[in-house]
Amino acid sequence: MKVHARIVAASRGARWLGEGWQLFRPAPFGWLALSCVYLLATNVLALIPVVGVMAALILVPPLTLGMMAAARAASAGAAPRLAMLTEGLRTQARAQLALGLVYLGCSMLIFAAMAAVDGAGGLREAMSGRSPSAEADLGALALPIAVFALLYLPVSMMFWFSPPLVAWHAIGAPRALFFSFVACLLNWRAFLAYGASVALMMVAIPGLMLLALRVLFAVDLRMSTLALVFPILVLMLPTLFASFYASYRDVFGAERGDAV
Repeated sequence: MKVHARIVAASRGARWLGEGWQLFRPAPFGWLALSCVYLLATNVLALIPVVGVMAALILVPPLTLGMMAAARAASAGAAPRLAMLTEGLRTQARAQLALGLVYLGCSMLIFAAMAAVDGAGGLREAMSGRSPSAEADLGALALPIAVFALLYLPVSMMFWFSPPLVAWHAIGAPRALFFSFVACLLNWRAFLAYGASVALMMVAIPGLMLLALRVLFAVDLRMSTLALVFPILVLMLPTLFASFYASYRDVFGAERGDAV
């Protein structure tokens, strides 16, 4: 099957998050249930040493497709259902799991690279449960975080569109990874605008709200963070998943019969 990627304007990328919110808003409880099951499934699996973490990483592409399937249904006016979360395991399951294996391999390589540059041990301390509070600890994490950002960018480009390309366009995993990477590269302006809007909503706005609470009411920042930021993140997670579908719909077009 032929796959054609559109090049969209940067302004479209800035709207994807808003379109994700529009898909979330009519059925928030259904979306929140899907997000909670997604997080619960992956986190419970990750509690199993070694094998569980690997299984959770393999399931990331098919579960992401499930969230995008819920967004596709919402785009057509239907309510999201928990059964949609398993669409990746029911539609082109072998190819979806192949994507998962590639995602696992990429994740292991990235983690190995981060560990290799973790000379100060900041990453090991953070992963052991000790949160870095001192300036030196934050500095020790800077290089591993920079390596993660640099290496994960091309990985995210390969996997941004590949699950729906495999499921809804019936192409193999290698071609889907290639087409996804190229589509993201061609639309770098739109993704730059999308990234800026996500950073604004998830970092800048909560940060300014916390600063205002601190200045006006001298509240404890830790308690304010739990009371304010956590609910925002819970609401933003399904919006983010829905925005993935909004970007797919813009770049690759909706399937026949889907709402645009």
